[in-house]
Formats: sequence, C-alpha cells, structure tokens
Amino acid sequence: MRSPVLWFALTLLAILAMTALGPAERSLGTNVRAVYLHGAWVWAALIYILAAAGVGLAGLFTQRQEWHLWSRALGRTGLIFWITYLPLSLWAMQLNWNGLFLAEPRWRMALVFAISGILLQVGVTLLDDPAWASALNLVYAVILMYVTQTTEQVMHPGSPIFGSGVWRIQVYFLGLLALVLFAAWQMARWWRARESPSQI
Repeated sequence: MRSPVLWFALTLLAILAMTALGPAERSLGTNVRAVYLHGAWVWAALIYILAAAGVGLAGLFTQRQEWHLWSRALGRTGLIFWITYLPLSLWAMQLNWNGLFLAEPRWRMALVFAISGILLQVGVTLLDDPAWASALNLVYAVILMYVTQTTEQVMHPGSPIFGSGVWRIQVYFLGLLALVLFAAWQMARWWRARESPSQI
C-alpha cells in the first residue's frame, strides 16, 4: 500500500468519478465538468511548480542535497501536470465553445512554457549536480507566474469558479483539487524514488 503507482491509479479513478458527478451550471450545463477538471489540473501544476521553486530555494540556502532532489521530483511532477493540462483545455474548449480557439493568449503561453519546461527538465537531468534543478526550477516558476499574471485573456475567464459566487460549486472544486493534488504527490514520490527508493 506504500506504492505511489497504486495510490496514483486509485486517486485517478476517484478523480474521474468525482468529475462525472460534478454539479451542472446554468449556462454550460454538464459540460462545465470539463472546466472543473481542467481548472483543478492546472492549479495542481502551478502549485507543484511553485513547491519545486520553494523547496529548491530552501536547498540553495541550506546546501542540503535532499532538498535539491525533492525540487527535481516536484518540478518534474508540476511539468507533467502542466503538459497534460493542455489537452484537457482543448477538450473544455471543444465542449463549451464548439471549437478550438488556439489564438487564445493563455493557451499559447501555456504551450510555450510546456516546451521550455521540457527543455529545462531534460537539462537538469543531464547535469550531475541536482542543485541546478533547484536554481532552474526557481527561475522557471518566477517567470511563469509573472507571465501568467500579465498575459491577456480573450475568451478565457479570469476566475470562473470563485467568481461564480455559488458555494456548492466552490466546495466541490476544492474537493476535486485536493484529489488532483494527492495524485500529483504520488507522482512526486515516484520521481523521488527513482533516485533513492528508501527515502519515499
């Protein structure tokens, strides 16, 4: 039962079930469930990218190898969730806009950071010193958060869940987000175990 792969699979099933039972919304109907999942997924990606930066910063200050290794694991996890959020966003677009609006600045920005994130993670994997992962994860997170805050939104709403004012939708979304974060934690444990199985 300690297996992160098993826990990830079980949590993924729970996420799918919870998404299928999500509350409908007045204008989007049951199609809003794709928006819920897409939102929780990208939030989890951002949280893990920021966690990689925070842990990496702690590692740079303390010079502890363990922090650097965890920064690398968290960074890889955040990137995987960021990359997989892209097809989820396309699915949400298709369901709710009846087409793909690829000119949306938020979507193009996400694609650029997915590609640059892959290059960054390949780079930190090739470097022997895991302190590079801490430093580069920190730089990546700072730039990502700045660009996210300054990128124009055309069709993408600012905060559709928490701007809705409907508490049951907000509570449901937080529950779904908690499940996605737990799944991401299992992935981070798996990445960390690739380097030192006894320390997960």
